[in-house]
Amino acid sequence: MFFFFAAFVFTGFLAAQSPYPFAWGTDSSQEVRPVFPAAFFNSFIEAQRARDAAMPYWVPSERESIAMAQNSPFESILLNNDILLYYGHPMSRNMGILGRYNPEEQKKMLLDLAAEYREAGGRSMIPGFYIIYGTVWPGGEIGIIRNSVIREWIDFTLKNDMLMFLDHQMGRYDPVDSLRVLLPYLRYPNVHLALDPEWRTSRPMQEIGYLTAAEINRLQAVMEDYMIENNIPGERLLVIHQFHPRMIHNRDDIRTDFSKVRLVLFMSGIGSPRVKRDTYAFGARAENIPVKGFKLWYNLGIPHYDDPLMSPREVLNLNPRPYIIMYQ
Repeated sequence: MFFFFAAFVFTGFLAAQSPYPFAWGTDSSQEVRPVFPAAFFNSFIEAQRARDAAMPYWVPSERESIAMAQNSPFESILLNNDILLYYGHPMSRNMGILGRYNPEEQKKMLLDLAAEYREAGGRSMIPGFYIIYGTVWPGGEIGIIRNSVIREWIDFTLKNDMLMFLDHQMGRYDPVDSLRVLLPYLRYPNVHLALDPEWRTSRPMQEIGYLTAAEINRLQAVMEDYMIENNIPGERLLVIHQFHPRMIHNRDDIRTDFSKVRLVLFMSGIGSPRVKRDTYAFGARAENIPVKGFKLWYNLGIPHYDDPLMSPREVLNLNPRPYIIMYQ
């Protein structure tokens, strides 16, 4: 008799600790009854989520936690892999390496570069393309790449197990509105999104733009809500660039506890290895944003490039190690 009474008390205790009530059936109006197996399972999921939250580069969504508990093969993209990207605009030779070669050539180049990182002690690397979706013009207007061009590149990446990032420079337009035009592309399972605060301005090349912590938190919430409303599974990355303190206001107030959106702080300074390490160290101080990215600049005959270009081993020795590496 005592055993049954103790079990009942313990079950009630577990249910009281849980923020998620369990009910028989799917109708939330039905009676909620604390049942020991359900309460214990919920407690297990919460404990597992807390452990995963301490990992520097991956936190599962609620859906992923349940999938793992059911022995589902699904896993987060950064769990066992790093990401290696080429940056640019497919229609411009001066906006990055992406406009200098066709997709097939770039795939081979990325795979060769990934092999160099593996030889330098890196993890498995997933290759991908990082396309400038919206380019800021004088006055803060935006030039949008044709949808047909994006579709061609997305189709190529889907067929070749590659990733696609779409980057919006925003110009004079509202950040949330700028993000919303990108959200429909999330229907493709390999597409991730990015915003570049430098170009959130009506005076490009004359002033450095910015985003606030409150805006970045709002962007993550909007992206996550869209994924939930449209039943988009798993987790997607949202990249925010920075190379100057002005670009992100109140950086310490940025949240990274969204279950379906993983925020990436991408440090993209140009110069010598010493300058780039100093810029990256500034980004490393944002401990509230644990996932870091690092950008390198090829000498393509235009004024801005790294001299000399850091080697894969030098990149991997950055602290903390970047999980997304991009070449422009």
